[in-house]
Order: sequence, then structure tokens, then C-alpha cells
Amino acid sequence: MSQASRVLITRPGERARPLREALDALGAESVALEVMRLEALPETQAQRSAWLDFDAYRHVIVVSPFAADCLAEALDRYWPQLPLGPRFYAVGAATAERLHRHLGVRVRVPPPGQGDTSEALLTLAGLRSLSEQKVLLVAGEGGRPLLAETLGARGARVTRLALYRRQCLPPAPEAAVWLARGEYRALVVTSGELLEHLAPWCGEAALNQPLIVSSPRLATLAGSLGFTKLHTATGATPAALAAAVAGACNLDGAEPDHDDLDKG
Repeated sequence: MSQASRVLITRPGERARPLREALDALGAESVALEVMRLEALPETQAQRSAWLDFDAYRHVIVVSPFAADCLAEALDRYWPQLPLGPRFYAVGAATAERLHRHLGVRVRVPPPGQGDTSEALLTLAGLRSLSEQKVLLVAGEGGRPLLAETLGARGARVTRLALYRRQCLPPAPEAAVWLARGEYRALVVTSGELLEHLAPWCGEAALNQPLIVSSPRLATLAGSLGFTKLHTATGATPAALAAAVAGACNLDGAEPDHDDLDKG
């Protein structure tokens, strides 16, 4: 594989596969760096209480595909037949697809064109006025407090459950060399945690290679970390990210403009 066609992606585990397929279809040679591991957490008393009282929640918000997997596994043990009351929400299309596949439920997602972000999800009409309504927020350890804080400010009684942990891993020796020397066509990152983790491994050449991110928030963070050729996809879906890579790397025949922060 040559440096000229190598596109590095950072999505962990099985989540990397759809993005790799989308990039490979464009003629790029994608490589998953495997720099993050997701691990389900042991069940706690707080989780058991939430599962037993699941029918009392008006809204259930799931922030990632792995959170959807963990939620489905728990509900399968406690609720052979799901209650009809809760409304399901997902931050992104991939998470919504997992919920629908596992649970067969209708899932509300951010409005079209606004991206797969917590900010976009919060614009939905059903989440604007929440006086005393119970909301279950299903996520991983850590992460942004925006959803819980905003929903609480809108009057919701929020229960946030961390069902898994993220563990950042060092790049494999070969990948560490690529990052140090900038020996790749583009780098795709959709997580602020991963962006901060990888930045110290990136040499000056890497900081001047195209970096594709999934939101303006990540573009701002990337700029503060020293990355200079930033390209913001229209969302975090494989199609949106692949389109941003195509624009950044001239895979579609267009002349790239490395100063434009709104590619995709």
C-alpha cells in the first residue's frame, strides 16, 4: 500500500467496517488504526433499577452504536416484550439503525442537514419542554455533559447510565511511523477524545496532512491542537465522511482547497 492512497481511520472495532467500505469504493486504501477499545461495564445497582423501571421513562436517548448494543442486551434480559411508553432517540444514524435492528423501535434522530451531533438532537420539538418528564440517557463513561445539562435545564429528570468504557491504545509501531512522518493521504477522526489522544503522535508533516472531522466542534479542537488542513464532513455517517475524504484528497476530480473548513 502506498502513502499516496493510504487513508487512516480511527473508529473502533466493527464500527470501522462501513467507513472502510465507503472509502475503498472511492479507490482509497483505508487502514483502521485500532487505537480505541470499547468494553461493556459490569451491571450496577443503578442500572438494574433503571431497567426494572424502564416503562416509567418518557424519553430514552442513546449516544452511540455500542451504547445501543449494551442497552438492547440489558432490555432483552429484563423486558421480553418492550413497554410502549418510552420514545427512543439517537444522536446519529448508525445508532438509530442499531436500535431499530435490535429492538424494532421507531427512533428519532437529528433533523436532516444538521449533522449527527448532540446539539442537533436537542433541536427536536419533543425534547424542548420536559417539565418533570423522566429521561434516560444511555452513554459511555465520561463524554460531554451537554445533553444531561441541557435536558435538566429544560425541566427533565435525567438519569444518565454509563454502560461501557473507552480505552485509548497506542498506535501499532507501523502506524506510529505513519503518524510521525505524515505518511498517509488523510486521517479521519470523529471523536474529540481520539483526536486529543492522537495529536502527540503526529509529527509536523502529519499536522499538515488533510484531517477529516465530523463536526465544527471537532474542527475547532483540531485547530487548537495544531492541525492545519481541516475538512469538516456534513455528518458522521460513512457516506458523509467518505465524501469529505474525496473532496480533501481530490478523489472526485475536484481541485482541493485545504483552507476550507466546511468540506463534504
